[in-house]
This record gives sequence, C-alpha cells and structure tokens, in this order.
Amino acid sequence: MILTGPEITSRVRDGRIRIDPFDARHAQPNSYDFHLGETIGWYTSHVLDCARDNPFEQRPLDAGGFELQPHRIYLAATLERIGSDHVVPIIRARSSIARLGLFVHVTADLIDLGSFGQLTLQLHAVQPVRVYPGMLIGQVTFWETTGDRVLYDGKYQHSSGPQPSRAHLDFEAR
Repeated sequence: MILTGPEITSRVRDGRIRIDPFDARHAQPNSYDFHLGETIGWYTSHVLDCARDNPFEQRPLDAGGFELQPHRIYLAATLERIGSDHVVPIIRARSSIARLGLFVHVTADLIDLGSFGQLTLQLHAVQPVRVYPGMLIGQVTFWETTGDRVLYDGKYQHSSGPQPSRAHLDFEAR
C-alpha cells in the first residue's frame, strides 16, 4: 500500500518517516518531491570493474549548472536526508524531468528499511541536459511492509554526498 501525501506529512511530523529538510509544500498526492544536492561525480575510467574500487571524481554544482553528457553515468545525491524504519522509500524521476530524457535513478530504486541519509542518484541523459543544484528532480514514495522488519545496516548507511559503488567490498568479503 502506497502512502498519500497527507499521510507522508503526518508520518514525518510524528517521526516515523525522516525527511530533512522537510517542506510540506513538496508533498504530492502520493509522493514527496526531492531536490538535487550540491555535488556531482563520475567515474574516470573508461571500463568499470565490479571487483575494484573504481577511480571517482566529484565537484560542486554551481548556480550555472552542469551539463550531463550521454553515454556516461553521473552520481549525485539528494539535498534531503531520507529514510524510515517503518515504511519502504522508493525513488524515481519527476515526470517533468523524465520528459527531458533524464533518467534520475537508473536502477536500485528501493531504499531499505532503516537506511537513512542523502540518497545517491544515478543520472543518465539520453542527450545533453543541464542540471542545477537545488532543483526539484525526483520523488519518493513510501510503501507499507508486511512481516518482521529487519533494518538496514550496510555499507551506505548515513551517506552524505554521491557515493560511488562499493561492490568491490562484496568481493573482499568472500
């Protein structure tokens, strides 16, 4: 069951959903709109290796924006810190942004119960698109769960800024 905007607002106010900063004006009929953060990053290698820590570069976004190019993945974070121990957040692009050919979250849109932090967005443009810090870029929906809850305690907990892949740690743990 998906929560409505008014229910999201109610649960933020009682602490069952965490969105910081929160502005009730961004609550939509069944989602909450979030903003692009202030930093963007990208991998500097042409070939990425799942078993290695890939070189990653990042820079602040300024008021002039940043032009995303096709054929590459960019990582950025939400301005807001988002999470819940009670409902599952799922993130996606706002339709206005998708209509510009910008994939805001290419995959891995489900945020685990108990995860909290700035969410890393996987940005992919089908043609050059300019993005700006603080722009409304995506939306988060919240879904009820059934069964015993197990809270996330993984490698991206309490993230700040765009987080490059840590898949290489899975190889090291074997």
